[in-house]
Amino acid sequence: MSGKVAVVGAGSWGTAFSIVLADAGNEVTMWARREELAASINDAHENTDYLPGIELPHSIAATNDPERALAGADTVVLAIPSQTLRDNLPTFSPYLQKDAVLVSLMKGVELGSLKRMSEVIGEVADVGPERIAVVSGPNLAREIARREPAASVVACADEEVAQRLQKRCHSPAFRPYTSVDVLGCEMGGAYKNVVGLCVGMAVGLGFGDNTTASLITRGLAETARLAMKLGANPLTLMGLAGLGDLVATCSSPLSRNRTFGEKLGQGMTVEEIYASTRQVAEGAKSCSSIRALAAQHGVDVPIAEHVDEVVAGRLSTSELMERFIARDTKAEIG
Repeated sequence: MSGKVAVVGAGSWGTAFSIVLADAGNEVTMWARREELAASINDAHENTDYLPGIELPHSIAATNDPERALAGADTVVLAIPSQTLRDNLPTFSPYLQKDAVLVSLMKGVELGSLKRMSEVIGEVADVGPERIAVVSGPNLAREIARREPAASVVACADEEVAQRLQKRCHSPAFRPYTSVDVLGCEMGGAYKNVVGLCVGMAVGLGFGDNTTASLITRGLAETARLAMKLGANPLTLMGLAGLGDLVATCSSPLSRNRTFGEKLGQGMTVEEIYASTRQVAEGAKSCSSIRALAAQHGVDVPIAEHVDEVVAGRLSTSELMERFIARDTKAEIG
């Protein structure tokens, strides 16, 4: 099942997912913020800014014109930084086809409103949950772009829409599963970035596998506590959009969140890290909103709290590790 798909965002993940869609037989138009990047993609069939060295299929075109990007698209994939969604989506909303499905690749919780990305999409674009889907899983962009085998989850409240999108992005190297648990997939995707930051800090401080495995496991417990409090299916957190995404983010040097945390652990400041890269580490943006969401629902989230303190400059990475060890002991389950 193929068709016309618009991908809003020409960063590494938007570009990698465009490759998946093209390999699955779709005609793909990417929207790039900068005209020169769109021209480079069209002329060289390569995104030299974000995925240099990887040839893009010729069925991918790019433009910086929102109307041209969305023209005729029955599926619109959103792959922009999560904290910019509310401001940017109105630029594209007037050009949406009447029944177009909006697919979020974004992983974050909005600052201020504490809304998940699907909730922001529904509110700003004025569309119902049956037209909003999310894709989440262990999907490091460069590996996906190199067509290394990977799996993910396509979630939508309408199971038939999820199944239709599943066919739309099932390529020779990319295997999507379906789910109706949009909330669970989004919380798993947003929270793993925060845990990835924490694991990166531990690596940057020179700690080994015991420390990182402990943080990953306790991070999963935190994620599950909050997601289940909000109404998620606990099995979602054990699957690709939960544990799978968490392991990939925390284990790979390709993960921008782990890399961001590692640089913090090595002594760089948040400002220095931002100045050194054009990539966005969503965990650094969402840790305070996730912390606030947990507080709103009375859920204990020490990793999110401590990461937020480090990112805000109120705590050093070494102090963070000391505080984790000094916390009161208790039973693991319960």
